[in-house]
Order: sequence, then C-alpha cells, then structure tokens
Amino acid sequence: MSADVSLWVHWVRHGKIASHRGDTPLTNEGRRQAEAFAQRLSKELTEGERVSFLYAPTRRTRETAETIYSTLRTVFEQEDSGQIQLLAPVEHWAVRNPDIYVAGSRIELVSTPEAVAEQLPEATLSPLELASLPFLHGFWSAPDRIGYWVNHPNPPGEDADTVARRLLTFAVSLLDVQSKQPRRCICVTHSPVMRAFLRRYLTGWDIGEPEHLESADLLFAPDRTLTIRFRDQTRREAV
Repeated sequence: MSADVSLWVHWVRHGKIASHRGDTPLTNEGRRQAEAFAQRLSKELTEGERVSFLYAPTRRTRETAETIYSTLRTVFEQEDSGQIQLLAPVEHWAVRNPDIYVAGSRIELVSTPEAVAEQLPEATLSPLELASLPFLHGFWSAPDRIGYWVNHPNPPGEDADTVARRLLTFAVSLLDVQSKQPRRCICVTHSPVMRAFLRRYLTGWDIGEPEHLESADLLFAPDRTLTIRFRDQTRREAV
C-alpha cells in the first residue's frame, strides 16, 4: 500500500454461480475464482495492513468472502507474514443488493417468478400474478435484466442512484475511525450494486456486467481525497 493512502475499499463481485434461480452457492469455478483473487491480493498487501472482509446477506457473497479470507490466511501462514491482520468475514447490510418491494416484502431480484414467490409469505402472489406486475414483467423480459433496473427511472424500491449514494456514504464513514495503521476493506457484493456505483461516480454510463471477482477500487488519501478506479477508468475528487 502506498504511504499516501490511508484506506482502500474494494467493491468485489461474488464468484460464479450456476443460476440466479435463488440464493444459490458458488460453483467449483466460483471458488477457484475467489482463490485466484486472494492470491493476487496477497501480492498487494504490505506489512502493517489491517484487512476487513464484508459481504452482502446472500450465500454466494458469504462463500466468496470466506474463500478469499481462508486463502489469504493460508498464504500468509506459509510466508509467516504476521504483521498483516486479517479480520474474519462478517455480513454487512450496507453492501446488499437494491431494496425492491413486492406486496409489502423486500425481495432479491432473481431469474424466475417462482423464485420471487418463494421469498414472499405463503400465498401472497402466485408466479403468474408476479409475472404480470409491470416492473417484474419488464425485468424478466429484458435482455440485460440488471441493466433494466440500473436505468429504470422509478423501480418499486431503491433506484440506482440511491444505491450508489448508499455505498459512497458507507465508504466515507469508514474514515471516521482514526488510525495510523493502513486499512483495507474487501466488500463482496453483487453486480447491480457495482454497476450503480460506477455509473454515478466514475463513468457516467452503465458499464454492463462486471466479471466475477472483478473489483472497483476506492483509495482514500489522508487529505480525504478519493480516487476511484475500474479497468482503465480513474477519477479523483475530494470527499
């Protein structure tokens, strides 16, 4: 870590899953992706860093965060790098998917009406009734479902700009903790969250689906300037 950076925050997409039918686990490939991410990250960490691992409240983000954490622990135990502090992963509501509401219940945006019906109290709405709701009908009909939400002007819940502000507000709040120890926060989340954040604060347009285990990187300097990096795009501003 550069001496002029006091905090890094990484939005990281979870590993590969078999489908978005529901809250599904990582595939074997998804676990390998998380292990490879940890190997790359291990080369960036420097002596004295304190690394936190947060994940959204889904199985795939939890398994991704736990795999990154356990792989890093193995790497540093082998290398005897005792000066790097790795904190065990914890669930954090701030990095969750957008809050979308159907019939008074919060839902995760999943790939079928049946998978939404499973999230609702029994006999609230049938899959057929869910498929006829305007927003969900448009979501399931869209070639790019997440893009449909990102660019929707009035979804039944959080829009993309609201989610983006939630993420930035959370990241900036981490600066409230005064520490001479360099810190890094690995936040395992979902593609809607990353697309919303990058559209608002970096590119000005929707980037499309990030790769699994791809990250958007926020670098906070001691003077409270923020640098956002994703692929070949960079933006720097005061916070």
